[in-house]
Amino acid sequence: MIPILDLTEQYRNLKAEMDSAIQAVLESGIFIMGPNVAAFESEIAEYLETDHAISLNSGTDALHLALRALDIGPGDEVITSPFTFAATTEAIGIVGATPVFVDIDPATYNIDNRLIEAAITPRTKAIMPVHLYGAPVAMEELSRIARDNKLAVVEDCAQAIGAEINGRKVGTFGEIGCFSFFPSKNLGAYGDGGLAIAKDAALAARLRSLRVHGGQKKYYHEQLGVNSRLDEIQAAVLRVKLPHLDKWIERRRALAHRYSDLLASCPALNLPVETPGVRHVYHQYTVRVEDRDKVRADLTAQGVQTMVYYPIPLHLQKVHENLSLQSSNRYVHSEKAAAEVLSVPMYPELTFDMQNEVVRALNAVLKSSVSA
Repeated sequence: MIPILDLTEQYRNLKAEMDSAIQAVLESGIFIMGPNVAAFESEIAEYLETDHAISLNSGTDALHLALRALDIGPGDEVITSPFTFAATTEAIGIVGATPVFVDIDPATYNIDNRLIEAAITPRTKAIMPVHLYGAPVAMEELSRIARDNKLAVVEDCAQAIGAEINGRKVGTFGEIGCFSFFPSKNLGAYGDGGLAIAKDAALAARLRSLRVHGGQKKYYHEQLGVNSRLDEIQAAVLRVKLPHLDKWIERRRALAHRYSDLLASCPALNLPVETPGVRHVYHQYTVRVEDRDKVRADLTAQGVQTMVYYPIPLHLQKVHENLSLQSSNRYVHSEKAAAEVLSVPMYPELTFDMQNEVVRALNAVLKSSVSA
């Protein structure tokens, strides 16, 4: 079986350095808020070209605490996409705010900027764009909309670390950018981890306070916070991996472009698109195909693992049934995408021979489907 993702080869390639880094943490006896966390925050801030980087327990906490830091809460609305992972709206719900969904652009799977202004109400406080699959949202236009309407922007960059728009990293367009280091991400830890970056020193200070129980000094608490600290082992792991990130991204891009070349003559598939001036980092290589579930089952039988990100858009999830959007016809592109998207194997260690086998199997399955 060709897996959708294999992290073991990456570990083998980094084994000596990784084992040494983890062993050093174990021997130090310092496991929380130690030198690796401080060093990682400095190194990732330099990579992302930002002044303030605050490491956290998870990407979900980054989104949640970003909204807390911006004083968004009950009675407020946050505009976002319905075609994303539940953590996006989970963070909105945790602070007591209400998600307001805007349908996606069917070509990019990202929020359709043309629909945002119609969704703004007097209760709207922020926009939370999601850079899905590693493809940047058109942030220059979204930022203009936010400025014109005096709204904050919290970027959900969980799948898009290293992605760029005209040379500028995603996460740096909004007031706060949020990242995930879940193991499957392009920069993944060996457990959970997250990051928030901020332009404003006061916002950064509040985020740092919120992650340690709402205090700036131990045992002195100015606000209700949480326990959301990145541990030393995960920081050490990420420090080993960070210098390799751009190399891994370029390999992902090469694989993605090769997939697109090899599949270009297959009319049954809709392939990913790249916007000029954008660095798509291909957290996933996602195609669209009719009768997706049968195609997926047939690929499994051919020895190719695939995944569906995501089979049910958020406006149709039970958790959001109180919004009464189940019968809405405003999210047709999100619903159609949820029925058709299929992600195929994509990771830097995927070989061209393995990729050839994925393409062969996909062509065989689609040919069989057409002839049937």
